[in-house]
Amino acid sequence: MTKILYFDCFSGMSGDMVIGALIDAGADASVLLEELKKLDIEDEYELKWKKIVKNGITSTKFDVVLLSEGQSHGHTHEHSHSHDHHGHDHTHSHDHNHNHSHDHEHSHSHSHDHGHSHDHTHSHNHGHHHHRSYSDIAKMIKEAGFNHHIEDMALKIFRKIGEAEGLIHGLPLDKVHFHEVGAVDSIIDIIGAAILIDQLDISAIKSSPVPVGKGRIHIDHGIYPVPAPATLEILKGVPIEQSDVRAELTTPTGAAIISVLAEEYCSIPSMKVQSIGYGAGTKTFRDHPNVLRVIIGE
Repeated sequence: MTKILYFDCFSGMSGDMVIGALIDAGADASVLLEELKKLDIEDEYELKWKKIVKNGITSTKFDVVLLSEGQSHGHTHEHSHSHDHHGHDHTHSHDHNHNHSHDHEHSHSHSHDHGHSHDHTHSHNHGHHHHRSYSDIAKMIKEAGFNHHIEDMALKIFRKIGEAEGLIHGLPLDKVHFHEVGAVDSIIDIIGAAILIDQLDISAIKSSPVPVGKGRIHIDHGIYPVPAPATLEILKGVPIEQSDVRAELTTPTGAAIISVLAEEYCSIPSMKVQSIGYGAGTKTFRDHPNVLRVIIGE
């Protein structure tokens, strides 16, 4: 039987929403933690995920908390100053985000000690890691020793972003140094998505058209239209959907994951549904749940 993964991105998508949704749908997070160790950058991040309620939908919120100072490109901008009283991490995520958090917070830094994250905050201030180049990241992925399927997915997704950024900034691929993508959270989101899709043994990936939002956003280079130029470049050839939500619904990372992996853009395909997952985004809208839904079936 063909195992299908369908991305129902009615509220757009980002890398952290993809991982949250896959974990929510039953992907094995312990495999994610083990596989990511191969990158050998564990002292730069800590992973957290918990169930939260977004506009009435229970979903999984996944966060990459950056441990080295000054790298505030994380999805939560919380630099994990956990005043670690004997290992019982007191950062039990007070970001209730108006969402009656049923805090089943799995705060795993290198171990499965539910919530008692013995926070390995080795703040060696990896200043030189702010701007990892496309070639640094490709080399890191190739040297990690992932299986061919994971390596291939991750490299293609990074290449997609690298080429889009290069085109917009007028740089050849190997000269692209990008904080947005070089940031540890993007590395984790992209390689993590590849790891979980591989672990779920998915054979076909389909997606709904992708809403991108509208309005303006502030980024490093100034005030830009939504979708941001890189996001729009990445979504060439992908059906995008008009949306009245004034926000950036789809990030470059989310756009790259979907544009590389989806073989078809359609409404929910015929299948026998096995599991459903909801991944929460960072935004909260008044009458619109900011979640990504994944449907897995055969």
